[in-house]
Order: sequence, then structure tokens, then C-alpha cells
Amino acid sequence: MGETSGSFVVFENRRSFFVEVNGLVWGITIAVVMGFFIFDFFSHVRTPHEPSIKESAGWSLFYIGLACAFGIFLWFTWGEPGNPHQHGIEFFTGYVTEKALSVDNLFIFALIMTSFKIPRQYQQKVLLIGIAIALILRLVFILLGAAVIQAWSDVFYLFGIFLLWTAAKLLWDEIADKEETDPNDMLVVKMVRKIVPVHGDYKSDKLWFKDNGKRVLTPLFVALLAIGFVDILFALDSIPAIYGITQEPYIVFTTNAFALLGLRQLYFLLDGLLDKLVYLSYGLSLILAFIGMKLILHALHENNLPFINGGENISVPEVPVELSLVVILGILLLTTFLSLTVGNRMEEEKKATESAEAEPSVK
Repeated sequence: MGETSGSFVVFENRRSFFVEVNGLVWGITIAVVMGFFIFDFFSHVRTPHEPSIKESAGWSLFYIGLACAFGIFLWFTWGEPGNPHQHGIEFFTGYVTEKALSVDNLFIFALIMTSFKIPRQYQQKVLLIGIAIALILRLVFILLGAAVIQAWSDVFYLFGIFLLWTAAKLLWDEIADKEETDPNDMLVVKMVRKIVPVHGDYKSDKLWFKDNGKRVLTPLFVALLAIGFVDILFALDSIPAIYGITQEPYIVFTTNAFALLGLRQLYFLLDGLLDKLVYLSYGLSLILAFIGMKLILHALHENNLPFINGGENISVPEVPVELSLVVILGILLLTTFLSLTVGNRMEEEKKATESAEAEPSVK
């Protein structure tokens, strides 16, 4: 038997305070997340400055600790019959995955900052506002994804195939050493410059200013749009990936929110270290391929397509979320270790060889 308590339903026969996440819970969660972004803006970003390593490390640890505290809360309060910690495990697995994918975003953010020649003291503002906009747009994707899954469960076939294709493309681009697209060549950037005048210089940390009564954008605003647009593109693989771990839209949103909270600080903390993570893309491609296969197995297990087994379910093994967490953490730890040892040694030897070949021979 159960009894209603506030916004949640409490069941006496299992350790769970949640049966469903209603509108009030969603509203409170979104308000708290946006509150952290607002706090971050007024406490750190409003006054332009380049954050120190100590400041970046402290706040990065704070947001990681906050995510862990939330995950522990779900661990003890929201489960399934026979598995009281189900959603807590899903949250931690999803958070680790989204955090790893968000670190990959930082490579592109660094490229955008370099391309637009944004002064270090102004980069915080661009990152924070761009990430906040990206989170709002991700929420739209998450809710749309939940609606599609509810209406057509076989969409997991498409999600799985898309992740496998993304993993293969990421691996191929890394092997082929494909150059990143110049942010100035992005369609959204070109369109903005055609519609609204863009000034060539920075006006402190202003996004726009008035010139003879006309609104003129600064390069800071265009860079902000580029970061938001790039993050939307990354969401195209991160959202299906997290739905491969959990089908709870609330967990999908909170894992994305906590992964993006503190991403600004992580950018400055890892600055200089990103180039050393030479095998990160290989690890991420393995993670996406693993989740893609997991999604296809789930789709086969819940199959309704008439041209596959006559529309009947196929008895295939499904990957438990606990194993997913172990595999994803293992891949990340292994690729990080190999990057900082074998990978960096090979890069140093390559640079030394290139430098020796470039020096003119002494006769």
C-alpha cells in the first residue's frame, strides 16, 4: 500500500519516494539549475577576468560533488521493484557518459575561442551564456525524444544505428587526422553576419552596442552563437546515448544539466591538458559504439517491426546498467592513462623527429 506525500508517492514495501516525476518536481529542478547559472554569472562572470587554476579547480570539484550528492539522493530514494538503486545507477552512468562527451566539446570551444581571437578575460561570459542556451535547447530535444519513444518504441533501432555511425565517423576522423571546421565557415555565423552588422573589434565584454543609432554585434556575440550551435550538434549524439542508459526523461535532463554545470570552469582547468588527451576520441567512439549496440539489443528485445521476426520480441541478452557503468568508466580510465603515457611519449618523439628533419644539415 502507498500514501501520497507532497509531490511524491511513498511506498512502504520498497525504498522509493518517487513513482512519477510530476510538473512541480520538474519546475523546481529547472529553477534550481538555472539558479546556479545565474549565480555563476553574477559571482564570477559579470566582472571580466581570467580565472586562476585554484578558482577553476575549486568550482569544478564543487559541481562534481553536487552531481554526486544528487546521484546519491536518487540512489536511496528512487528505484524499481527488486532494484531499489536502479535510477541512482542510471544517473551515475549517464553523468559519466555526458561528462566525457562534454569534455570532447571543449576541444571545439577552444577552436572557437582561438578562431575569434577572444581575450582570455572575456571567454567566461561566452562559455556560460552559450552553455545555458544549449541546455535550454537540449531540454527541448529531451522532451521530444521522450515523446517519440512513448509513441514508437522501435525508434531505438534508429538511435542505435545513428550512434554506431557516429562512433565510426568519430574514429575515421581521428585516424584520418581530419581538420576541424573553421567556426567562421559555420552557416549560422554566416547568416548572422548577413543579417546584422558585426564589428571587427571587441567593446570590453559587450555582446552588442549602438553605432549611430544602429545595433552592431561584437565578435563575442557571434562566438557565443557558434558555441551554442556546436553544442546542439553534439546533443544529436549525446541525447540518444543517454536514452540508451535510461528511459527516464528526468534523469536524461539532470545528467545533461549536471554535466554542463561547471563546464566553464573545467574548460579553464583543462586548458593545456586537452592536447595531451590524444586518445580521448578513440575512447568516446568505443563508448558510443557500446551504447549503440546496447540500444539495438534493447530494440530487438522489445521488437514490434513486422519485417523482423514477424513483429515478435527476440530473446537477446540486454546489458544491465551496472555493467554499462563499469564498461564506460573502464574505457575512460584506460584511454586517459594511455593518452598521458604512451600517447604523449609518441607525440614527443614525433615532434622531435619533425624538428630534426626541419633543421638544415650542417656541412
